[in-house]
Amino acid sequence: MKKTTQSCFLLIILLTRIVPSLSSAVNYTDPTLEPVVTENSVIRQKIIDSQFKCYERMNRAPPYKKKGLFCNRTWDGWLCWDDTPAGRLTAQNCPDYFPDFDPTERASKYCDETGNWFRHPESNRTWSNYTLCNSFTSEKLKMAFILYYMAIVGHALSITSLLISLAIFFYFKSLSCQRITLHKNLFFSYVLNSMFTIAHLIAVVPNPGLVKRDPVSCKVLQFFHQYMLGCNYFWMLCEGIYLHTLIVVAVFAEEQRLHWYYLLGWGFPLVPASIHAVARARYFNDNCWMSVDTHLLYIVHGPVMAALLVNFFFLLNIVRVLVTKLRDTHRAESNMYMKAVRATLILVPLLGIQFVIIPWRPENRLAGEIYDYIMHILMHYQGLLVATIFCFFNGEVQGALKRQWAQYKTQWGQRRREHCSTRSTSYTATSITEVPVYLYHHDANNEHLNGRYAEDSELVALKSGDTSA
Repeated sequence: MKKTTQSCFLLIILLTRIVPSLSSAVNYTDPTLEPVVTENSVIRQKIIDSQFKCYERMNRAPPYKKKGLFCNRTWDGWLCWDDTPAGRLTAQNCPDYFPDFDPTERASKYCDETGNWFRHPESNRTWSNYTLCNSFTSEKLKMAFILYYMAIVGHALSITSLLISLAIFFYFKSLSCQRITLHKNLFFSYVLNSMFTIAHLIAVVPNPGLVKRDPVSCKVLQFFHQYMLGCNYFWMLCEGIYLHTLIVVAVFAEEQRLHWYYLLGWGFPLVPASIHAVARARYFNDNCWMSVDTHLLYIVHGPVMAALLVNFFFLLNIVRVLVTKLRDTHRAESNMYMKAVRATLILVPLLGIQFVIIPWRPENRLAGEIYDYIMHILMHYQGLLVATIFCFFNGEVQGALKRQWAQYKTQWGQRRREHCSTRSTSYTATSITEVPVYLYHHDANNEHLNGRYAEDSELVALKSGDTSA
């Protein structure tokens, strides 16, 4: 039962801690919170280590020099508390000693007006408030399961919709152009990123035994996941550069070279991913490289955040140019701004701007939960959203599909009429001996003419179908 609780709590930390600058990435927990911490001796050792560090810190810290009463620095048995002015409530994150404690919650300690730590009225002993550390564990457990399965379902739906979109783009040659080529690469990066994310969620996250063994394959999976994360965002940057060049710097619109986009989208992310892997192996070689408590992650997340900020600038400039052009055409004020808003809403998921607009998680519990649900929808369903907007709702794609469907119906109708005509001819041939010759001769000419005219009309229909397609 303890192992199940701890595994579930691992999911809470995994799915609620959002790293700034990271969208389609899974957030990982510290290996020290894995369900291997089950024996009392191990818990006791962790508390002793924390106590030793606390006394070292208290000895090194300079004396309290501010005026007024204050509570002395102390160790309360679980956490270390610094000197605190009288009449103030101090707080810090809950410890991670116990499986039902949530390190994202806050423990507090009150220094009263007399400069003494608060004493509990029942025991008359100094007391720290740890009630929030496990008050919402069961609720967060339910939320963690919801977010976990939301992530898996979202990436699965994204993969399905993106593969359908890629099939449409590759099948219809009439859709081939530079813009669609960029869409193809962006969609492919979404597919690979979602595949590595699902593999990590299913194979690594709920498997503490695998994390404890720390096989090389686990770190290789993490390396490719970080690489595909970078590819995903840098292909968004490629889309932003292309649109900005096309709309704002229209003079050079015909001179764009796609090989620079390939180098930026697939080549450049390999550099920070490789540097991160080497640095992680040398300086923070935790199990499966799952911990987020290291600044080495900014080797990958820094370029990703820079790409998002550049796209944010591109979006603002594109909207500015759009509004200017709409004003020049003397459009109605409301119609002009509606078009600008529509263009902005369409481009936001393509360029990943939503992660720049709301990068930090609120500290309030309810607001934090709402933030988690919104961010998980934006992160894990982004591939589905982009495929829907830029493929299924695309006018060119819809036109190509309609022409293909009309051509299919025409061909199917022709085959059906030919089949019916063959059956009619066979029936006439078997019955010809029963019809007088002078009657048959007259009808045969009519049938021949009618058949010729019918055939001509089908050819015209097919030609018109080919022309429209």
